[in-house]
Amino acid sequence: MFQHDNARPHVARICTQFLEAENYLSGFGNEFSSEDPRCPGSLPEGQNNPQVCPYGLYAEQLSGSAFTCPRPTNKRSWLYRILPSVRHKPYTAMHCGNLTENWDEVEPDPNQGLHTLCGAGDTKSRNGIGIHMFTCNTSMVDRCFNNSDGDFLIVPQQGEILITTEFGKMMVEPNEICVIQQGMRFSVNVFGETRGYVLEVYGAHFELPDLGPIGANGLANPRDFLTPVAWYEDREVATGYTVINKYQGKLFSSQQVFSPFNVVAWHGNYTPYKYNLDNFMVINCVAFDHADPSIFTVLTAKSSRPGVAMADFVIFPPRWGVADHTFRPPYYHRNCMSEFMGLIKGHYEAKEEGFQPGGGTLHSTMTPHGPDRDCFEKSSTALLKPERVADGTMAFMFESSFSMAVTKWGLETCQRLDKSYYQCWEPLRKHFDPNWRPSKQ
Repeated sequence: MFQHDNARPHVARICTQFLEAENYLSGFGNEFSSEDPRCPGSLPEGQNNPQVCPYGLYAEQLSGSAFTCPRPTNKRSWLYRILPSVRHKPYTAMHCGNLTENWDEVEPDPNQGLHTLCGAGDTKSRNGIGIHMFTCNTSMVDRCFNNSDGDFLIVPQQGEILITTEFGKMMVEPNEICVIQQGMRFSVNVFGETRGYVLEVYGAHFELPDLGPIGANGLANPRDFLTPVAWYEDREVATGYTVINKYQGKLFSSQQVFSPFNVVAWHGNYTPYKYNLDNFMVINCVAFDHADPSIFTVLTAKSSRPGVAMADFVIFPPRWGVADHTFRPPYYHRNCMSEFMGLIKGHYEAKEEGFQPGGGTLHSTMTPHGPDRDCFEKSSTALLKPERVADGTMAFMFESSFSMAVTKWGLETCQRLDKSYYQCWEPLRKHFDPNWRPSKQ
């Protein structure tokens, strides 16, 4: 008999290593500002994102760097506009002449159960990511999977999965995540219809983000990451055991006559692990303005550039909203990062009808996005008092410095593609009043 991690008497804790960041001087750098002389006072004073902007303008941030870049290299400007840049029709293709980035002339043939939605980079050069969806209703029997290309971060959305690894077993339920690192063999048992998301990174491993001025405690704590207890099976398989290997984006299989889960004991710091998202210690704004989503980072896979992630796993958990004089939902935004949003349960607060659990949205590099009209109008006039945000909800984001391409399957084969998504911003209306003047206190 085996004991999986929610039944065993004790649990080993994962050894998490922190990389010591370079110590930068906290210089403020150069800051410029301007306002149209026809609208004096149109630049808000004292904060970036007031609940209602002067002249009825919209606040929008343009980021030229990742949120977490060190201060000397952090680039962003706030724009106060008559209408936000989300208010446009869908992009249409133009003739590009000899301009191309078609590195994949041959379309991959995805196997049933795991479908690639989008990604970027290259497995051969060990620099890139892939985002997949999985659906299954049958357990793996006498077969296991091995990813030679990178790490899998698995986010179950429906149904629990029992993952058998060479290190032992992990039961992973919705609202939990697990990471199977490169080269680790694993098999999956399911107990009904099951689906979820997978973030794959090539060339880096996930780690806890640096906390900086947050200090020693906060976000995801190392002690809450759990590793399996060693478990083995000494089993011969006369009909053959199949080991499936993902290598340079292709699948290969080999046969053997025994179970690969025959590890009796192990030690080290390179293991599979799981984490319950309810254990995340939320850091949030308690005065004014809307903090960047980087404060919700659970795990990061760093790139070679300081403060820039190959991929971040970010969650939007239940929390309190208390900021004063502030438009509390996410602000209108264009970003040098790609943002893939997913939903495990509930309704995402910035677009309550935007997508359902199990769905997702991709906001590509520098594509504007933000709250829909109903959310904007409601939040601009709301009585600001402490309130619970996202109760019963768990949304997440895979954020990446790569500019991701959507696969043919994601665009054409999936029959639930929402081609009218842009229409959620169509009703946004002008609030601009050139005669507005600040009220006298």
